[in-house]
Amino acid sequence: MADDFRDLADGEFERANMSRTRFSGVSLNGATILHSALHRVVMRGVEIVDTTIDGEIHHLVINGVDVAPLVEAELDRRHPDRPRFRPTTADGFREAWDLDEHLWAATVERARKLEPELLHASVDGEWSFIQTLRHLAFAAESWVGRGVLGDPAPWHPLSLPWDQMDPRAGVPWDRDARPSLEEALALRHEAMALVRRVIDTLTDERLDERTAPLVGPGWPDEGETFPVRECLLIVLNEEWHHRLYAERDLTVLEEGA
Repeated sequence: MADDFRDLADGEFERANMSRTRFSGVSLNGATILHSALHRVVMRGVEIVDTTIDGEIHHLVINGVDVAPLVEAELDRRHPDRPRFRPTTADGFREAWDLDEHLWAATVERARKLEPELLHASVDGEWSFIQTLRHLAFAAESWVGRGVLGDPAPWHPLSLPWDQMDPRAGVPWDRDARPSLEEALALRHEAMALVRRVIDTLTDERLDERTAPLVGPGWPDEGETFPVRECLLIVLNEEWHHRLYAERDLTVLEEGA
């Protein structure tokens, strides 16, 4: 970089609103961007080489081509079960949940073969295996227990929200808790039973109904209402992606064991 550039290398910008900021002649080489929103960003005349992007990607236009559908199609090709986690009918949701239970059972058995301490280990700053189980319980409790079934406070003390959530009254948030695998699985199975309770009696008509407005503080926000379909799709999306993350990290832990 030129000598007259301000040196902000190795800095950290956390919980900063940089909306509508203009960057010109800026080096972002080696930068790490985590848990950040990049909606409606425009980049022109940029050089993007050896870059990795993981996240929710919609309508990403590169050199005039919307590459998001191409990425989605390739992911579906690589993971033939993936389209089944976007069901449109009640029977499709039941099939997806059956498959999810089957896939996660295999992942848990894989995790059991590791030393218990490794199940609390973080790979590249990501959640440990135990934390992942706790977070999936939180997702099911929030979107099905609270969202669909109307329980104003469905969370177990060990349930784990996403790291960037602002503290909310009544919502647990103990990232550093270290339950055993069996304790985490008990929580996980109880939350999965909430989903099974809704899935087993689901009808196509129920999918398009809206939930009653949410009562009391928590997540989702009080007063919000959603189509039942949306609540269940959010849970399936969480289940699919976090299992892939867990499998990825288990590979690293196995190699280092």
